[in-house]
Amino acid sequence: MHPDDLVRERFHFLVNAPALFNAVTTAFELRLFQRLSGHPGTTAEDLRSWSGLPAHQLRVLLQAVCATGLLRRTEDGGYVNSATAQELLASDEDDSWGHILVGWKEVYYPAFAQLTTALKAGTNTALDAYPGTGTTLYQRLAHQPQLEEVFHRAMTAFTLRSLDALVARPEFASVGHLLDVGGGDGTTSFRLAERHPEMTATVFELPTVSRLASNHTDRVTLHPGDIFEDAFPTGADAVLFSHVLEIFSPEQISRLMRKAYDALPPGGKVFVYGYNVSDDETDGVFSARLSLYFNVLASGQGMAYPAADYENWLTGAGFDRVTTIRGFPYEHGLTVGEKHSS
Repeated sequence: MHPDDLVRERFHFLVNAPALFNAVTTAFELRLFQRLSGHPGTTAEDLRSWSGLPAHQLRVLLQAVCATGLLRRTEDGGYVNSATAQELLASDEDDSWGHILVGWKEVYYPAFAQLTTALKAGTNTALDAYPGTGTTLYQRLAHQPQLEEVFHRAMTAFTLRSLDALVARPEFASVGHLLDVGGGDGTTSFRLAERHPEMTATVFELPTVSRLASNHTDRVTLHPGDIFEDAFPTGADAVLFSHVLEIFSPEQISRLMRKAYDALPPGGKVFVYGYNVSDDETDGVFSARLSLYFNVLASGQGMAYPAADYENWLTGAGFDRVTTIRGFPYEHGLTVGEKHSS
C-alpha cells in the first residue's frame, strides 16, 4: 500500500472514530463484552432479552461495534468477541481497558470540543465546565467525588497496563524507601512493594486523592500534601515521578527536580516514568492525545515530553549518571538519575 493510501485510510477511520469510540464504551457499560465472554455465539434476540435494549437500538449498537472489529457476527447469526475484545474489555478487573474508556468518555473527550478555543487562549478553557477555583482538573475534581473516582479508576487501569515492565526493572531492587510523588491511589507503590519485599514506600499526593488508597499497608504509607507548596517527606533513598510530570510546565518540572534532589541523600536515585513523544516530536498517538488533553483541560500546559527534556532537567538539578531506558509499552520511557555521593 502506498503511504498516502494508508494516510487516507487512517483519515477515514479517524473522522468516524468519535462515534465508534462511544459505541464501544457503551457496549462495555452495558456489559456486552462480558456477556459474550461467558456466552459466545449469543444471538441478537437473546442479547435483546438479556440487555433490555429495544431491538432496533441494539441492532445499531451491534453494527457499530462489529465495524470496529471488536465483535464478529458468526454465520448462524450469533455474536462473539474478537481476541482483542476478550483480552482488553471482557472483564471488570482493575486493569480492564473498559475502565479507561469510561474515564476518557466521562472526563477527557467532552473537553475536546474546546480545543480550538483553548489553544488560541493558551489555557485550559474546558476547565470552566467544572466547579471550583483551582486551575487544574485535579483540584476541581475534588468537588465531584463520583467523577473523581471514575477518573482515578481509569488512571489506575492504564497504569496497570503499563506497570509490569516498570516494576520488573532491576534498578528498583536496591531501593529501601521510595517516595512516590504524585502517586495517586498508590497503585505503583503497592506493586513495587509486592515485587521487592524489603522496600517501603511513601505516597505523596493531594488529600482527596490519597483517600482513595484505602488499602494502604505498613509498608506503603500516605503523606497527604501539595507537591509544590509542601516540603517533600524525608527519609527516602529514591524518588519516583510516575505519570505526573507530563502535566506541568518546564519551569515547574525543574522546580520538582530540585526538590527531589534536595530531599535525597548522597547516592539517592530519581526515577521519571511516563510518556515520551518521539525525539523529533512527530510520532506517538498516545503521546499526542495526552498532550492535547493536558492543554485543553487538565492543566493548560505540559505535554508528553521527549526523553531528552527530562535528561536535561535532571542534569540541571544536579543529578549525575542520567540515562533513559526505552521500549516500554504505550510509548513510555524511564529516565534515571543519581545524586552524586560527595
